[in-house]
Amino acid sequence: MRNKLYLLLSIAVLFGTFSVISAQTPAAVKLSLASGDVVSIDAGKIVLNTKDGALDVMLNDKTEYKRVSPDNPSLKSAVAAAFSEIASGDKLIVTGLFSADKKTLPARAVYLMTKADIAQKQSKESEQWKTRGISGRVAKVDPQTNQISIEVRGLGNTTTVVLTPKENAKFRRYAANSVKYSEAKESSVSEIQAGDMLRAVGDKSADGASFAAEEIVAGAFQTVAGTVKTVDAAKNEIVITDLQTKKDVIVELGSASLLKRFPEEMAQRMAAMQTGGMRPGGAGAAGTPPPGRPNGGAGGGQRAGGIDDMLDRFPNITAADLKAGDMIAVSSSKTGNVDRITAIKLLAGVEPFIRAAQAAPVGQGRQRTQSLSIPGLDGGDLP
Repeated sequence: MRNKLYLLLSIAVLFGTFSVISAQTPAAVKLSLASGDVVSIDAGKIVLNTKDGALDVMLNDKTEYKRVSPDNPSLKSAVAAAFSEIASGDKLIVTGLFSADKKTLPARAVYLMTKADIAQKQSKESEQWKTRGISGRVAKVDPQTNQISIEVRGLGNTTTVVLTPKENAKFRRYAANSVKYSEAKESSVSEIQAGDMLRAVGDKSADGASFAAEEIVAGAFQTVAGTVKTVDAAKNEIVITDLQTKKDVIVELGSASLLKRFPEEMAQRMAAMQTGGMRPGGAGAAGTPPPGRPNGGAGGGQRAGGIDDMLDRFPNITAADLKAGDMIAVSSSKTGNVDRITAIKLLAGVEPFIRAAQAAPVGQGRQRTQSLSIPGLDGGDLP
């Protein structure tokens, strides 16, 4: 979750501006450009880590330096800077003419976005999403009004909130097999469907029943719970028996997969809240919510990033920590392949939630496992 915003929008704005400049430059002297993170700095040279690998940016006494603010990422807002302001980890866009092998770029201009400025912007944006944010599962979308009804889960109840996009609201959609906000793509309300997980930042009404959204990010995720059948730590694969379908599912663990263990006592208390205050199996009163976690409905005092922050503090595990017979729950993108999924998040120690789901009343046409709700597995991360 903490792989934060890479400022793709900022870079995109700058690239767009450069495209205009390039279009106005005769083809014979058309400038090349490159962007990336500063790896090292020497007199007369900066090594840049770009999407195509390492690049040597060569500097001279005619190289121009400009500083761009993440809050206003356009060339018109750039101010004069100096070589001495550049540090490792900063982000640069460089113009010039590539060498023949494209491994060296003599720089005509260097546009700098400092690591400190980026961190400050990230902190402000993250706080906005936590204090002015909302998250939930999409119940329905009204194509006539563009209003979106979402189910917002508190620790003890679920409420419905009607979300209305503000004029010029931004829409983004999580990429496949990713919950990283930085990897989300530009989208529209037409891509949002019932069952999607959604986050939004904006203004909540006084009664909490409606929400005016400035930015919306959504994605199609699923939660699969099952019993571990085999573990192949070398291949980073786990085979589980899906509790709902009773079929085997191969769970791939990628480099970005998050593996955590739910603390036992916290899992028991939170699962008890889902069963109306009784411990699964009727073992008695549930007790109070975990320390520092207020009850709440439609944003009812609960910070939008609270569950994610909680998950971040859980103990990390690896595939080698799992064994046959363990119960786990996995979140993944909905890809249509029911036999093999790539884990976005994997949680062990979820037995209390599974028992709570199995003990839930069965409605018409509704299976018990469909009521499975495990905090921390829903949705994507914040900026």
